[in-house]
Amino acid sequence: MRFYAATRNAGKLRELADIFAPYGVEIVELATYAQPEETSDTYRGNAAIKARALHDQLAAVGIRAPVIADDSGLEISALGGRPGVYSARYGGDDATWARRRELLLQEVAASGSADRGARFVCVLCYVDEDGGEIFAEGFADGELSRNERGELGFSYDPIFYDPGEHATFAEISEARKNAVSHRAKAAHALMEKLRLKSVREQERESAEESGRSSAW
Repeated sequence: MRFYAATRNAGKLRELADIFAPYGVEIVELATYAQPEETSDTYRGNAAIKARALHDQLAAVGIRAPVIADDSGLEISALGGRPGVYSARYGGDDATWARRRELLLQEVAASGSADRGARFVCVLCYVDEDGGEIFAEGFADGELSRNERGELGFSYDPIFYDPGEHATFAEISEARKNAVSHRAKAAHALMEKLRLKSVREQERESAEESGRSSAW
């Protein structure tokens, strides 16, 4: 199988490719993909906006193929769940990821809260060749570290501590992260939904074939 991914983020594209590879799915990109404005205040809404945009852009160049798009964010307990869906815009559209991490640690410190609880959220939107949509979500629960740790990963990985791994997402290998991350869990949920959908379709086709045979 081959899915087109609605992203221009090289790190996310590589991560999606690694996550979906064990399922026999190749992740590819449309070089001319024009990312739309994310106007929704929900992960699901933004994932759908991106997936539908890529689906339409593929159709415009004569390509019929499944599409996936994800929207994800970091939710901090001490900040009431912020930055959440606005994680990629925290600190302003022009802020670097290093600056966003710095500002986030400063805001949590200024809050006076002792709660370091945090979680990564990912919602995937899958659009099939005919425009049918399936959504799946995944979560990674952890804590906000007090400083940056690790050189791997991207976005907020250096300040997201996973107690189960005894490390931040930027300190563990890509292979390990891709086994325990929010994106990996969303991908697993999506592939399970696609598997069940395929089973139902096969059962329906079998029943229809049986009905035709009985009619004879």
